[in-house]
Amino acid sequence: MRRIAVLTSGGDAPGMNAAIRATVRYAISQAMEVYGVERGYEGLIRGTLKKMDSRSVSDTIHRGGTILKTARCPEFNTKEGREKAYEVLRAYGIEGLIVIGGDGSYRGIKDFYDDFKFPCVGIPGTIDNDLAYTEYTLGFDTAVNNVLDAINKIRDTMSSHDRACIIEVMGRHCGDIALYSGIAGGAEAMLVPEIPFDIDVLCNNMKRNIIKGKVSDIILLAEGVCDAAELKEQIEQKVPVSIRTVKLGYIQRGGTPTMADRLLAARCAVKAVDLFKKDNGARVVGIQDNKIIDMDVAEALSMERVFDKELYRIATLLAQ
Repeated sequence: MRRIAVLTSGGDAPGMNAAIRATVRYAISQAMEVYGVERGYEGLIRGTLKKMDSRSVSDTIHRGGTILKTARCPEFNTKEGREKAYEVLRAYGIEGLIVIGGDGSYRGIKDFYDDFKFPCVGIPGTIDNDLAYTEYTLGFDTAVNNVLDAINKIRDTMSSHDRACIIEVMGRHCGDIALYSGIAGGAEAMLVPEIPFDIDVLCNNMKRNIIKGKVSDIILLAEGVCDAAELKEQIEQKVPVSIRTVKLGYIQRGGTPTMADRLLAARCAVKAVDLFKKDNGARVVGIQDNKIIDMDVAEALSMERVFDKELYRIATLLAQ
C-alpha cells in the first residue's frame, strides 16, 4: 500500500493532532503518501483532501482539537453518501483510510467496509472512554486532568463560603470521567450512569459530613445520570446546605493533551499504519494491559462495555 488518507470524526478530543502527526510522519518513513481529509466523513464526500508531509504536522503535537477539523455527517449514514466517498478515494488513488474517532465513527468504518471492502483502521479518539475493546481512548486522560483542575479551583471557593457543589461532567452514558476525576480530586460523591444512586443515601452522607464540620462537599455528576439543577433541587429538599452547580461543558474537551494521550496517539498511529502492510480488512486499534492491540471493527462494536465496579467501590470508601 502506497497511499493512505487520515481523518478525524465526531467530537474533537485532545491527542487527535498527536495521532495525525504520528500517522503522517510514520507513514512517510514507510514510503507511503498521506492525504488529510478535512471535516471528517463530510470532507470525504465533498472531496476536501490535501497531501500532507512532515512540515504539515509541525508544531501540532501540543495542540488540542484537530487540525483537520471535524463534523457530523448524516449523509455518510446512507449508501449513496458512502458511495460518493468511495469514488473520491478512488479518484485520489487512495488505498487505505485511517479514522480517528468514537463509536459513531467506527460504525461508519464498518458500513464503508461492508459496502466496498475498502481497507480501514480506526484509532479511538473520544474523551468519553466508552469503547469497550480498549482500556483508554485518546483524550480521556486530558479530559480527566481538565476536570481535576476545575475541582481544585472550585473547592477553594466552596470551602471559603461553606457551600457544597455539584460538578456536572461529560461522558454521555459512560461514567469514567466522573469516576476517575472524582477519585483524583477527593470528591465526596461520584454519580455515574452505570450504578443507580439513592438520593437518601447521598443526602444522609452529606448530613453526616455537616455534623463532622464539613459542609463543602464536592459531588461529581456524570451527564448521563440527570441534570445538575434537578439533583440540586432534590438535595435542597433534604439537606440544610447552600449548594451550587457547575456544568464544565466544552472546557473538558480542549487544551494541551497530556503525556499519556500523546504517547497513546503515537503508539496507536504506528500500529494503524503497520496494519495496512498485512491486512486489508476493517480493523481498530487500542490498548490493553499496556499493549497496543487490534481487532475487527465489527467485533469491537459488538463488545459490551464493563464498568469497573471495584474502582467505584474503592472510590465510595475513600469518599467517606
